[in-house]
Amino acid sequence: MIPIISFVGRSNSGKTTYIVKLIRELKSRGYRVAVIKHHHGQFQFDQPRKDTWLHAEAGADVVMISSPHKMAMIQKTEKELTLEEITSYLSNVDLLITEGYKKANIPKIEIIRSAVSSSPMCAEKDLLAIITDLNTKFSVPRFDFENVSQLTDFLLQKLQISMQVNGVNRNL
Repeated sequence: MIPIISFVGRSNSGKTTYIVKLIRELKSRGYRVAVIKHHHGQFQFDQPRKDTWLHAEAGADVVMISSPHKMAMIQKTEKELTLEEITSYLSNVDLLITEGYKKANIPKIEIIRSAVSSSPMCAEKDLLAIITDLNTKFSVPRFDFENVSQLTDFLLQKLQISMQVNGVNRNL
Protein backbone atom coordinates (compact mmCIF):
# COMPACT_ATOMS: atom_id res chain seq x y z
CA MET A 1 0.00 0.00 0.00
CA ILE A 2 1.18 3.51 -0.82
CA PRO A 3 1.95 5.62 2.27
CA ILE A 4 -0.52 8.52 2.60
CA ILE A 5 -0.19 11.83 4.42
CA SER A 6 -2.95 14.43 4.46
CA PHE A 7 -2.42 18.14 4.91
CA VAL A 8 -5.36 19.83 6.58
CA GLY A 9 -6.08 23.33 7.80
CA ARG A 10 -8.44 26.21 7.48
CA SER A 11 -8.95 28.02 4.20
CA ASN A 12 -6.02 30.28 3.25
CA SER A 13 -3.71 28.71 5.83
CA GLY A 14 -1.10 27.82 3.20
CA LYS A 15 -1.81 24.13 2.54
CA THR A 16 -1.29 24.27 -1.23
CA THR A 17 1.80 26.48 -0.95
CA TYR A 18 3.39 24.11 1.56
CA ILE A 19 2.48 20.99 -0.43
CA VAL A 20 4.13 22.49 -3.52
CA LYS A 21 7.33 23.03 -1.52
CA LEU A 22 7.16 19.48 -0.16
CA ILE A 23 6.64 17.99 -3.62
CA ARG A 24 9.69 19.87 -4.91
CA GLU A 25 11.78 18.62 -1.97
CA LEU A 26 10.66 15.01 -2.43
CA LYS A 27 11.27 15.17 -6.20
CA SER A 28 14.77 16.60 -5.63
CA ARG A 29 15.47 13.46 -3.56
CA GLY A 30 14.21 11.16 -6.32
CA TYR A 31 10.78 10.23 -4.94
CA ARG A 32 7.68 9.71 -7.09
CA VAL A 33 4.72 11.62 -5.64
CA ALA A 34 0.95 11.58 -6.24
CA VAL A 35 -1.40 14.27 -4.95
CA ILE A 36 -5.15 14.27 -4.43
CA LYS A 37 -6.93 17.54 -3.71
CA HIS A 38 -10.23 16.98 -1.90
CA HIS A 39 -12.99 19.28 -3.09
CA HIS A 40 -16.39 19.66 -1.42
CA GLY A 41 -18.43 20.73 -4.43
CA GLN A 42 -18.48 20.69 -8.21
CA PHE A 43 -15.29 21.43 -10.08
CA GLN A 44 -14.45 22.02 -13.73
CA PHE A 45 -11.43 20.15 -15.03
CA ASP A 46 -12.16 20.26 -18.73
CA GLN A 47 -12.13 23.34 -20.89
CA PRO A 48 -15.62 24.11 -22.15
CA ARG A 49 -16.21 23.31 -25.83
CA LYS A 50 -12.91 21.40 -26.18
CA ASP A 51 -12.91 17.75 -27.31
CA THR A 52 -12.89 16.02 -23.90
CA TRP A 53 -15.53 18.41 -22.58
CA LEU A 54 -17.71 17.65 -25.61
CA HIS A 55 -17.25 13.89 -25.04
CA ALA A 56 -18.36 14.23 -21.41
CA GLU A 57 -21.27 16.49 -22.33
CA ALA A 58 -22.39 13.87 -24.88
CA GLY A 59 -22.71 11.40 -21.99
CA ALA A 60 -19.41 9.50 -21.79
CA ASP A 61 -18.98 8.05 -18.29
CA VAL A 62 -15.18 8.10 -18.53
CA VAL A 63 -13.15 10.51 -20.65
CA MET A 64 -9.39 10.15 -20.96
CA ILE A 65 -6.82 12.24 -22.74
CA SER A 66 -3.33 10.96 -23.37
CA SER A 67 -0.13 12.32 -24.87
CA PRO A 68 3.50 11.19 -24.83
CA HIS A 69 4.00 13.30 -21.67
CA LYS A 70 0.88 12.92 -19.52
CA MET A 71 -2.54 11.35 -19.17
CA ALA A 72 -5.74 12.52 -17.49
CA MET A 73 -8.99 10.78 -16.70
CA ILE A 74 -12.36 12.22 -15.82
CA GLN A 75 -14.89 9.73 -14.49
CA LYS A 76 -18.47 10.44 -13.51
CA THR A 77 -19.37 9.00 -10.12
CA GLU A 78 -22.66 8.40 -8.37
CA LYS A 79 -21.06 9.07 -4.98
CA GLU A 80 -17.79 10.39 -3.69
CA LEU A 81 -15.06 7.77 -4.03
CA THR A 82 -13.17 6.71 -0.93
CA LEU A 83 -9.42 7.23 -0.75
CA GLU A 84 -9.00 3.47 -1.10
CA GLU A 85 -11.02 3.50 -4.32
CA ILE A 86 -9.05 6.45 -5.69
CA THR A 87 -5.67 4.97 -4.78
CA SER A 88 -6.55 1.81 -6.73
CA TYR A 89 -5.90 3.93 -9.84
CA LEU A 90 -2.37 4.81 -8.70
CA SER A 91 0.80 2.91 -9.40
CA ASN A 92 4.51 3.51 -9.40
CA VAL A 93 4.53 6.21 -6.70
CA ASP A 94 6.34 6.30 -3.37
CA LEU A 95 3.99 8.64 -1.50
CA LEU A 96 0.45 9.97 -1.80
CA ILE A 97 -0.16 13.47 -0.45
CA THR A 98 -3.72 14.62 0.02
CA GLU A 99 -4.98 18.11 0.65
CA GLY A 100 -8.05 17.84 2.81
CA TYR A 101 -9.65 14.61 3.99
CA LYS A 102 -9.63 15.92 7.58
CA LYS A 103 -12.15 13.25 8.64
CA ALA A 104 -10.30 10.32 7.01
CA ASN A 105 -8.45 7.85 9.20
CA ILE A 106 -5.00 8.66 7.78
CA PRO A 107 -1.97 10.47 9.17
CA LYS A 108 -2.52 14.23 9.12
CA ILE A 109 -0.38 17.32 9.35
CA GLU A 110 -2.29 20.47 10.15
CA ILE A 111 -1.19 23.87 8.93
CA ILE A 112 -2.03 26.62 11.40
CA ARG A 113 -1.14 30.14 10.29
CA SER A 114 -1.56 32.80 12.98
CA ALA A 115 -3.14 35.23 10.49
CA VAL A 116 -5.98 32.73 9.97
CA SER A 117 -6.38 30.89 13.30
CA SER A 118 -4.72 30.32 16.65
CA SER A 119 -5.80 26.73 17.27
CA PRO A 120 -5.93 23.42 15.42
CA MET A 121 -9.17 22.32 13.75
CA CYS A 122 -8.30 18.64 14.38
CA ALA A 123 -7.78 17.06 17.77
CA GLU A 124 -4.04 16.87 18.44
CA LYS A 125 -4.36 13.10 19.03
CA ASP A 126 -5.31 12.81 15.33
CA LEU A 127 -2.27 14.73 14.10
CA LEU A 128 1.16 13.45 13.15
CA ALA A 129 2.60 16.99 13.28
CA ILE A 130 1.74 20.65 12.76
CA ILE A 131 3.23 23.42 10.68
CA THR A 132 2.74 26.77 12.33
CA ASP A 133 4.12 30.22 13.02
CA LEU A 134 2.56 30.21 16.50
CA ASN A 135 4.84 30.12 19.56
CA THR A 136 2.50 28.01 21.68
CA LYS A 137 3.28 24.45 22.79
CA PHE A 138 1.68 21.53 21.02
CA SER A 139 1.80 17.85 21.95
CA VAL A 140 2.89 16.83 18.43
CA PRO A 141 6.09 17.74 16.54
CA ARG A 142 6.04 21.32 15.29
CA PHE A 143 7.63 22.56 12.06
CA ASP A 144 7.90 26.03 10.57
CA PHE A 145 6.83 27.12 7.10
CA GLU A 146 10.32 27.55 5.69
CA ASN A 147 12.21 24.39 6.67
CA VAL A 148 10.56 21.86 4.36
CA SER A 149 13.67 19.66 4.42
CA GLN A 150 13.21 19.02 8.14
CA LEU A 151 9.59 17.94 7.69
CA THR A 152 10.57 15.76 4.71
CA ASP A 153 13.14 13.90 6.83
CA PHE A 154 10.50 13.44 9.54
CA LEU A 155 7.90 12.07 7.09
CA LEU A 156 10.29 9.67 5.37
CA GLN A 157 11.27 8.19 8.71
CA LYS A 158 7.84 8.28 10.40
CA LEU A 159 5.94 6.79 7.45
CA GLN A 160 8.82 4.45 6.55
CA ILE A 161 8.70 5.58 2.94
CA SER A 162 10.93 3.73 0.55
CA MET A 163 11.82 4.76 -2.97
CA GLN A 164 10.95 2.66 -6.00
CA VAL A 165 13.95 2.14 -8.26
CA ASN A 166 13.24 0.18 -11.42
CA GLY A 167 10.03 -1.14 -9.82
CA VAL A 168 11.80 -2.35 -6.65
CA ASN A 169 11.43 -0.63 -3.25
CA ARG A 170 14.70 0.72 -1.88
CA ASN A 171 14.64 1.69 1.78
CA LEU A 172 16.53 4.86 2.56
